[in-house]
Amino acid sequence: MALWHAPLSRDGPGLLLRDIQKGDPALVLMAEALAEIGADILVLTQFDFDASGATLNAFSDLIDGGFNHVLPLRSNAGIPTGYDIDGDGRLNEAEDAQAYGRFPGQESLAVLSRYPIAEDAVQSFTDLLWRELPGHHAQDDDSGREVQRLSSGGHWIVPVDVSFVDGKSRRMSLFIGHAGAPVFDGPEDRNGRRNLDELRLWELILNGHYGPIAPSPFVFMANTNLDPERGEGYRDAMAGFLARRDLTDPLPGQITANWERPGPMRVSYLLPSADLPIRAARVWPGLPYQPHRLITVDITLPDIALP
Repeated sequence: MALWHAPLSRDGPGLLLRDIQKGDPALVLMAEALAEIGADILVLTQFDFDASGATLNAFSDLIDGGFNHVLPLRSNAGIPTGYDIDGDGRLNEAEDAQAYGRFPGQESLAVLSRYPIAEDAVQSFTDLLWRELPGHHAQDDDSGREVQRLSSGGHWIVPVDVSFVDGKSRRMSLFIGHAGAPVFDGPEDRNGRRNLDELRLWELILNGHYGPIAPSPFVFMANTNLDPERGEGYRDAMAGFLARRDLTDPLPGQITANWERPGPMRVSYLLPSADLPIRAARVWPGLPYQPHRLITVDITLPDIALP
């Protein structure tokens, strides 16, 4: 399994597809890196959405990794709110969308799989309003409080039916998301509070607050934009999440992104459920000019019948 917050996004709709089709060297390099690892399931947490799926299919072809099943997941980025969210006196800017974005669907998510995706069983919590989260940290004076959704990139449960040579199948659920960074705000700490609650929503989902959780095995695959030890944000909350007994952290302390400022950090996570045996795990070396690194975890599925 693989997770990557690779820069597969552009400043306008259709531009990523254009660049894939013309063989942009940076995109070719990323596709080659993904082909090298040979993952059965790949989640990308920064991939521009289009409803037709043409962009994702084109990138899958560029990888040529045998991904017969793909699923684009639309984020909240670029969706207008009608409010001056950042309070700068100007409306309809990228900062005023449900999540930062120059157009609807920018910096969305994508799943590529060698195994069938049970699309009719996909669950989304991406439309949940921030103020509707139990114990939320939204404040009464937050601009756009009436319409502000909690999720930035989204909160998704995507079931995949993994088949074996014995003819049986096992259903494995992917908990997929991308949270906004707890920075780029002021003393009101709006982005920090929202980032905290995006993580809290995952906790509530895993605790069964929104109905029975998907049965094991499952894998948490998300960029939480939160390091348990470094940088801004509610680090203790991330540390507590990593300590959950129903999850295994196969790469404790490993750096997944490296910027000149704020420096090396761990912000993306691939965490199998505790019942999944782990054969290997790795954070791959970074590609030129790309801060985020590719993460892979090799797991063994237990003999669980498809429900």
